[in-house]
Amino acid sequence: MLKPLSIAVSALALVACQPAPTEEASPAASPEAATSQSADTNPLLAEWSGPYSGVPAFDTMSLDALKPALEAGMQSALADIDAITASTDAPTFENTILELEKSGAALDRVFTYWGIWSANLSSPEFREIQGEMAPRLAAFQSEITQNDALFQRVRAVYESDALESMRPDQQRLVRLVYDSFARNGATLTGDAKARYAEINEQLSGLHTKFANNVLADEEGYVTYLTDDQLGGLSEGFIKAAASAAETRGEAGKYAITNTRSSMAPFLTYSDERDLREQVWTNYYARGDNGDEHDNNALIAEILALRHERVQLLGYDNYASWRLEDRMAQTPQRAIELMEAVWPAATARVAEEVADVQAVADAEGAGITIAPWDYRYYAEKVRQAKFDLDSNEVKQYLQLDKLTEAMFYVAGELFNFEFTPVPEGSVPVFHEDVNVWEVTDKTSGDHIGLWYLDPFARQGKRSGAWANSYRSHETFNGKQTVLSSNNSNFIKGADGEPVLVSWDDATTFFHEFGHALHALSSNVAYPTLNGGVRDYTEFQSQLLERWLSTDAVIDTYLVHHETGEPIPAELVAKIKNAATFNQGFATTEYLASALVDMRYHTTDPAGLDPDAFERETLASLGMPDEIVMRHRSTHFGHIFSGEGYSAGYYGYMWADVLTSDASEVFAGAPGGFYDAEVADRLVKYLFAPRNALDPGEAYRAFSGRDAGIGALMRDRGFPVPEEN
Repeated sequence: MLKPLSIAVSALALVACQPAPTEEASPAASPEAATSQSADTNPLLAEWSGPYSGVPAFDTMSLDALKPALEAGMQSALADIDAITASTDAPTFENTILELEKSGAALDRVFTYWGIWSANLSSPEFREIQGEMAPRLAAFQSEITQNDALFQRVRAVYESDALESMRPDQQRLVRLVYDSFARNGATLTGDAKARYAEINEQLSGLHTKFANNVLADEEGYVTYLTDDQLGGLSEGFIKAAASAAETRGEAGKYAITNTRSSMAPFLTYSDERDLREQVWTNYYARGDNGDEHDNNALIAEILALRHERVQLLGYDNYASWRLEDRMAQTPQRAIELMEAVWPAATARVAEEVADVQAVADAEGAGITIAPWDYRYYAEKVRQAKFDLDSNEVKQYLQLDKLTEAMFYVAGELFNFEFTPVPEGSVPVFHEDVNVWEVTDKTSGDHIGLWYLDPFARQGKRSGAWANSYRSHETFNGKQTVLSSNNSNFIKGADGEPVLVSWDDATTFFHEFGHALHALSSNVAYPTLNGGVRDYTEFQSQLLERWLSTDAVIDTYLVHHETGEPIPAELVAKIKNAATFNQGFATTEYLASALVDMRYHTTDPAGLDPDAFERETLASLGMPDEIVMRHRSTHFGHIFSGEGYSAGYYGYMWADVLTSDASEVFAGAPGGFYDAEVADRLVKYLFAPRNALDPGEAYRAFSGRDAGIGALMRDRGFPVPEEN
C-alpha cells in the first residue's frame, strides 16, 4: 500500500518528496544491490506469518539486513508503479487508484522495522544507515510523486465523470490521492521540478540529523547525584534514579536523565536549587550547546529550503501551503485562535508567579523566581491552596492499574476486550514490551493486537507516542490492526510498582486514544487511515477525560501498598485543582505553537534561530519565569520531520473540539458512559478515520460546530461573551 507521501511522512518522518527527472539509473534503489535480496534471503522483506493474521518478526530483525531490504523494497515498489503506468487501458478507479493502494507492500514491512530502530532501539550503527539512506528514500519517493505518467492517470480518474457515481469514501480517496500529487510538485516542469526534488533530498538528511542531534544530547547529558543531594525527592524516584545510574555503569549514584519524564519530577521536588538549574539547563539546551550536535544552523537551512520549495508551487510562505488542506485552512485562522487565548493565559501566569514568589519569600529563600524554580514552588502553592501533594496522588497511580483502567474504558465505549497473548506467541523487540489481543466483547471477533513499550532506556527517543504496524483495510482482503503505544516511564527497582504523576497518567490515556482510533477503524482503503493533523489529536485528547471519571477513580486508583481506593477527599482536591497552573501549561505550549507559526510565515533569509526565538518571545510578552515547552533547537515536532511543522497549533485546535465534546458527554443522561453518545463517538469520530470530512464528522456527533467557550471554561479563563 505505497500511498503517495505516506512513506516519507509517517514511517520516516521525512518530507514528501519529488525527484528530478534523469536519464541515469535512480540513486534511490540500485537494481544491482537489490537483485540478491528476496523474502527468502532477507527476513525484513518476508510476509508476516504466525498467529493473528501474521505479525512482525521483531525477534529476528537484524541491522545487517536493513539496507539491502530497503533497496530491494524500493525496487519492488517501483516495479508496482511501472505496472500501473504500463497499462494501455483507460485509467479507472480500479486499475489506478486501487493498484496504488496495493503497491509497495514489502517496503511497508521494512519500514515497520525501520521505525522500531529509529524510535525505540536507536544506536550509532542504525544512525549511520539512517544518514545514508534518508536522502535515497527521499529520492525514491520522488520517483513516484513526480512520475508524470502516473500523475496523469490519477488526474484522469480525478477529472472523470465516473467520480460522481462512486461511493463517498471512494470519492474522498481519489481526491486525497490527487491532492497528494498536485500539492507536492507533480504539476511542476523542467528546472522547477528538478529543484523541488533536490530540496526534498536535502531536507530528508537535515531532518534526520536534527533528530539525531537531540537524541545525542539526551544521551550525553546525565546529572549524577550523591546521597547528600537527594533532599525533597520521593523514595520511588530515588530508587528509579539509582537503577538508571547502575545501568549506566555508575552504581551507588543516582541518574537524572535528560528526558522530560526524569527532568519534570526532579524540578518539582528537589530542594537543591543549583542542581535544579543544572538539570533544567541540560534539558532546555538540547541541540543548543555550540558543539557538533548544535541544531541552530540546521534550523536556518531547513526553513530556507522549505520556503524555497513552496515558492516553486506559488505559495507566499510554508504555513499557507501546509494549512490549505487542514481544518484551520489558513495561518491567520490558527493565529486568531492562539491569540484569543494568549492574553488570558499570560495574565494567569502573572497571578501564578505572584503566588510562587510569595511562597519563596515566606521561606526566606532570597531569590527571584527563575524557570528552574517554577515547578518547585508551584508544587508548594498547590499543597497550600488545595492541600494537594502530587507525591501523595502518585501513590494511587500504578502503571499496571492505569492500563487496566484504559481497558475498562475501551470496553465501555468501544466494546473492546484486551487479553494478554500467550507468552512467546508474538515476537517483541525488547523484553519490556507486552502484547494484548483485542477482540469484540460481544462477538469475540478478532480486532487486532496492542503492543506496549512503557519504559525509558538508552537509544529510545523521549516522550510518548503511538503508531501502527498494520492498519485496518478491507479492499484487498481484511487486515486487522497492529497498534502500539510507547512511553518513557522510569522503570522501578525489581519488585517495585511503577508510580506515575497525574500528568503522566493523562498522557498515557492520551496516547491510548490514538491506539483506539486505529483499532476502531472501519475504512476500506489504507490511505483513509490517515488524518488531518489539526483533527487527529482531538480523539486522543478527548480520551484523557475518562481518567477522572468516577468509574476509573473508584476502581483503579488504589494505593500501591494497601490496595485501598483513593480517598474521596483526595479526589475532591484533584478536581478542585483541575485548573491550577493552567497559565503555565497553556503559555508554555502556546509559546511553542506561536514560534512555530512565526518561523513558517516569515521570510527565512538570513535568519538566526536563537535571535529569532528570543525576539519573537519578547514581542509576545513571554513571561521571564517560564520557557516555551519545546525550544527551537529540540523542537522535533517541526524540525525532525514535517508532521507538525506549521502545525503545532493543532493541539489547541483539537482541544477546542475536545472541550466541546466533553460538554456533550457531561450533559448526557449517562454522563461520560452514556451509551447513545458513545455510539456516536465511535460511529462518527473514531471509526471513519479520514473517510469523512472532519467538520462534517464533528457536526454529526454533536449537532453543532465547536466554539472557544468550552475550552476557556475548561482552563478557568474568562469566556468571551459570544461563547
